[in-house]
Amino acid sequence: MDTQRAGSPAAASGANKTATLAIILVSYVMIVLDTSIVLTGLPKIHQGLGFTDAGLAWVQSAYTLTFGGFLLAGARAGDILGRRLMLIVGLALFTFASLAIGAAQSAAWIVGARAVQGLGAAILAPSTLALLQTTFDEGRERTRAVSYYSAVAGIAASVGLVLGGLLADWISWRVGFLINLPIGIAMIVAARRYIAETERKAGRLDLVGALTSTVGMTALVYGFIRSAGSGWSDGITRASLAGAVLLLAIFVLNEWKARQPIMPLRLFASRERAGAYAARVLFLGAMIGFFFFTTQYLQGVLAYKASLTGMAFLPMTLVNFAVAMTVPQLTRRFGNGRLLAGGLALTLLGMAWLSRASFGADYWIGVALPMVLIGAGQGMTLSPLTTSGIAGVAAEDAGAASGVVNVAHQLGNSLGLAVLVAVAAIGAGALDGRELLAYRFGAALAAGSAMLALALLIVLALIARPRKAAQPVPSGAGA
Repeated sequence: MDTQRAGSPAAASGANKTATLAIILVSYVMIVLDTSIVLTGLPKIHQGLGFTDAGLAWVQSAYTLTFGGFLLAGARAGDILGRRLMLIVGLALFTFASLAIGAAQSAAWIVGARAVQGLGAAILAPSTLALLQTTFDEGRERTRAVSYYSAVAGIAASVGLVLGGLLADWISWRVGFLINLPIGIAMIVAARRYIAETERKAGRLDLVGALTSTVGMTALVYGFIRSAGSGWSDGITRASLAGAVLLLAIFVLNEWKARQPIMPLRLFASRERAGAYAARVLFLGAMIGFFFFTTQYLQGVLAYKASLTGMAFLPMTLVNFAVAMTVPQLTRRFGNGRLLAGGLALTLLGMAWLSRASFGADYWIGVALPMVLIGAGQGMTLSPLTTSGIAGVAAEDAGAASGVVNVAHQLGNSLGLAVLVAVAAIGAGALDGRELLAYRFGAALAAGSAMLALALLIVLALIARPRKAAQPVPSGAGA
């Protein structure tokens, strides 16, 4: 095995950098593409596997919960065992789970397989971002690489909606998962050939932290989703939320005292990084609600087929791609913080506009134009959020920082969707059919707009005008 460090001059040669970046991007595209492919297939999964309306959210939440819950442990494992090894393990697990999802015959089967797939993504994702950090020098080179990394996230999410709709309508929603098999196998072979193993560090996994964070977040999301069907006075709902608060408090206390925490609290000492993590949770919470509810609105209210639903997202997809490709130049001209604030403002405007769409909405005015704003905003937002989330991080904390960035991403997805599902159920008891879907869509996107407004305020206060630049914090400083 080649144990040459990825950050060494030899490992960082032009050819190796290009190959490593290609593998990182394709591997990350697999993760993001899967998340969005399932969204346009949800109505058919709903009908075919017998989900309830509230239970359908678990197709997404089971994945994002294990993804977010085990990300910190996955990042730490990469530091200890080697990031190339963890990249390969994550790819293998993700690919195997994709096969199981494609063969699912029941609601329980697909939810369980999605949870396993989320575990594979939790191992894979932090390895991709950590390898990017150690391969590319901080500054212009890393900014460009991070821009590509963030761009493929937004573009893959949008393309996944189109592809998922076409596959669900023309062939089967299952095909969207089965296409991961050849891609996953090819990336495993390429990683073994082109990526040098990173330096391994002595240490142990913080199992207490991993378990309390995962179970705590699961209980929190379950409580919100259950409230949509059983109400806030339900005993199990209240017990779930109370247990979540207790477990997450234990997690924070453990991270404060642990010698080798999976989430070093020193990462939050920087105002810029802390603001980026909070804004990312809110931004992704709003965006997952946009994808989840708009898909159902287009099919259930406007009566679009799955294929047409996917194509209806093209205005967002194309603009997202065009804007994301210009982020390096925009960053040099406006600065990371101001670009981030501008992106959030555009997304907020588009989301608030789209939330007003109802039964007789004209597609071009009521749906497509708001999507253009949302696509431009997303293209301008994700890369600056990632850059701020890893700004000034010491080399020894690269894995942990990438883990926290991804945790914020998946926490926004899972918790954000749970909150919006609960909000969309408020006051909807007397409605059904198209009226119910239209009401839930408007309520959820209005709540998503509120999330974006809060994210914008955080960015303006902590990132757009930082009092001082983020500084590397020595690994021995603080918990």
